[in-house]
Amino acid sequence: MLKKLIKGRFAALYTLIGLYLIFAFIVRISFTLFSFGEMDTSLFSILKIFAVGFIFDFGVAVFFSIIYAIYLTLMPTKFIGSWVDKIITYFTLFLLLFIVYFSFLGEFPFWEEFSTRYNFIAVDYLIYTYEVIENINQSYSLPLLILVLLLLCVGTIFLFFKFKILQRTFNSNTAFSQRLLQLFFLGILATVYVFFTKNNMAETSNNTYNNELSKNGVYSFFAAYRSNEMDYNLFYPNVKSKNAFAIIREELLQKNQKFISENTESLLRNVKTDSTESKPNIVLICIESFSADFMETFGNDQNITLGIDSLAKQSILFSNMYATGTRTIRGMEAITLSVPPTPGNSIVRRPNNDKLYSIASVVKQKGYYLNFYYGGDGYFDNMNSFFGGQGFNIIDRNRGNPLSDEITTKRTNIEDAEVTFENAWGVCDEDIYNKLIKNLDKRESSDEPTFNFVMTTSNHKPYSFPENKIDLPQGTRESAVKYTDYALTNFIKTAKTKSWFKNTVFVVIADHCASSAGRWEITIDKHHIPAFIYNLKDNNPQNVNKLASQIDIMPTLFGYLNWNYKTALYGKDISILKEDEERALIGNYRTVGLLKNGIFTQLNDRKKIKQFDWDAEAKNLKERKTSDKTLEELTISYYQTASERFKNGTMKEK
Repeated sequence: MLKKLIKGRFAALYTLIGLYLIFAFIVRISFTLFSFGEMDTSLFSILKIFAVGFIFDFGVAVFFSIIYAIYLTLMPTKFIGSWVDKIITYFTLFLLLFIVYFSFLGEFPFWEEFSTRYNFIAVDYLIYTYEVIENINQSYSLPLLILVLLLLCVGTIFLFFKFKILQRTFNSNTAFSQRLLQLFFLGILATVYVFFTKNNMAETSNNTYNNELSKNGVYSFFAAYRSNEMDYNLFYPNVKSKNAFAIIREELLQKNQKFISENTESLLRNVKTDSTESKPNIVLICIESFSADFMETFGNDQNITLGIDSLAKQSILFSNMYATGTRTIRGMEAITLSVPPTPGNSIVRRPNNDKLYSIASVVKQKGYYLNFYYGGDGYFDNMNSFFGGQGFNIIDRNRGNPLSDEITTKRTNIEDAEVTFENAWGVCDEDIYNKLIKNLDKRESSDEPTFNFVMTTSNHKPYSFPENKIDLPQGTRESAVKYTDYALTNFIKTAKTKSWFKNTVFVVIADHCASSAGRWEITIDKHHIPAFIYNLKDNNPQNVNKLASQIDIMPTLFGYLNWNYKTALYGKDISILKEDEERALIGNYRTVGLLKNGIFTQLNDRKKIKQFDWDAEAKNLKERKTSDKTLEELTISYYQTASERFKNGTMKEK
């Protein structure tokens, strides 16, 4: 029976599967030899590595072959062996072989650098294709690599032809029912691997090398793509978990707080105040790509933010505020979850990110009605799923996208009649503000206060906005910034005419800077953002120059409102922040760090720690010759505990 299958229509496909398993075996042997001094070398452990590895290798081989199997099954019998059949088969085999050989060859330098199979770092490389290609070209001869790949593919197809594997494929008289049966079994296997086999099933040892050797690189790559995260303990410097939590508990506790539990891994604490609580409507405006250096307040002389500068002078301005990341979803993560930027992708885009302890948890304690406003389709970057999962009602612009996430039934579409201008990113800022005003008007008579998170879109390429609003042309960053200023100040002017204005506080903050140079290394000044609280009752305008992060803005507002509440947030109340408590958390995809006491401690995914002296005036980092071990441990504790809490589910609301 087996001999008949190998000689039938699926001959080339089964040979390809066998070839993949052979090469996967060779790669695993090679990595085992490279790592022999670091791994558990008992006979049982070695056998387990190769047994588990074979299971994952076979699954990937099935993945590679399933599309070709569908073709082999559905091609009508009368066309088998025709020139069309031959062209499609040769092209498919060449493409599959190219991918297979590329994935195997790519694993060797990846293992040499990281001692792991493909992971989120490899996924991240897809985002920065230019940098990666340039790096490969500078490290190796790219034309030679491509030539080797092409020769391997052509040589393999030649061997298929010489050993008459292709002839069997083209001359087969296998009945359609038999082909369909083979496709059915391959489909069942693929389904099992997709839905019931997880990459962490290979992690059966206490030895990291044994676990990684048990995995398949391609399988690990797609597992990392699906999870959007990196294992902190595997790639970053770490300390004992007990010590990390002890350090972070001491770090987070402010003078008006007490821990609720004696559990050494719990961050839940009570915040107490003796003053009278205030519960105004809250409008949190997160401005797209709005660097501090756009504003005259921070030295800009282009007069493009005159309105926002004026508002800042009437507000509590936080002039030493830093964004935790370089993308909108990082800003949302920092502001909403008040958590350090865990390595890999933002929690906003990860699975199992609902019902996390967040600012929503706090405002819900106070009886607020929650809204999230976005001018585009909130399906993008998983925003609707994330905010819906924290209890927000969604107000966005769904233009008929069939994939648009419908996680929440409490979703309102911005209708065509409410739109005066939109581009690829969504409606203009004026339209989203008008929608907000309309909703605030509707809820004016309600006893239930509202919390409104507004994410703007106009300050984004292609930098287009409604005509005849400002005196600058379309299509430049400066123009978009000036329109952003125009829309926000007009919104505040309109809000002032409303009766609900006197009982509404406005928080304005950027999601990230317009440019964050250094995708692997962090450039601190490219994370400096404006943030201010406007129309806060019984508080005079002031400039607060304390060093802080986005994660601190909402705990600070809660402090100004004199709230008594439970918190498990990493953010601090800036208003009562002592000088020795000032710090900023900054991340950049795979590099994360802590700025404190003029020292920037940086962690990277090669388990390396660097420390720099930060010259704020010169905007310069100079690497230190001596290290501050206390700051190293504090930095590790911030990121390690945040990563562990999300991974093990303790970041969830209780």
